[in-house]
Amino acid sequence: MIKKKILTTVKDRKTLFLDRDGVINIRLLNDYVCSPNEFVFCPNAREALRMLAPLFDYIFVVTNQQGVGLSRMSEHDLEEVHQYMMQEIGKAGGRIDQIYSCTDLQNKPDNCRKPGTKMAEQALNDFPDIKFSHAIMVGDTESDMLFGRTMGMCCVYIGSEPIETTTDYRFDSLYDFALYLST
Repeated sequence: MIKKKILTTVKDRKTLFLDRDGVINIRLLNDYVCSPNEFVFCPNAREALRMLAPLFDYIFVVTNQQGVGLSRMSEHDLEEVHQYMMQEIGKAGGRIDQIYSCTDLQNKPDNCRKPGTKMAEQALNDFPDIKFSHAIMVGDTESDMLFGRTMGMCCVYIGSEPIETTTDYRFDSLYDFALYLST
């Protein structure tokens, strides 16, 4: 029953928003991925993105990257990390249509970080045909789920830690989510 519901959801929801750290790559504990050689894909994440590519018209990454605001890395470093990620995903047959990064510090007033909606608003500005009510947000944190919920998206939580925000679905990994949709 759940499987049928989510498959119907995918048929109607042609936009996929993905968090980066903890969903596509392994999250560094109390640190930031500052270079391509520190970027380690989560197990089977490239395969998951290959499987998800034909199911969605758009696949976006929305990622808080405070490490730039903290001067732990530069915008150029972040761009190199994202170029590497995109290249590796492309080699595996997957795709990301656009990456939206917020480098603001968490305490900056009026910042663009999730759970705020500025990255979603930018996606809508760039791709005016997307509908948030027809989108899915996949993330591994409370802020990811709040971001998706605020924008009216279907929310898929990756992980086993309890969170307070209501989620629509929960999977252990992006690969498990992709497998579920593909079978």
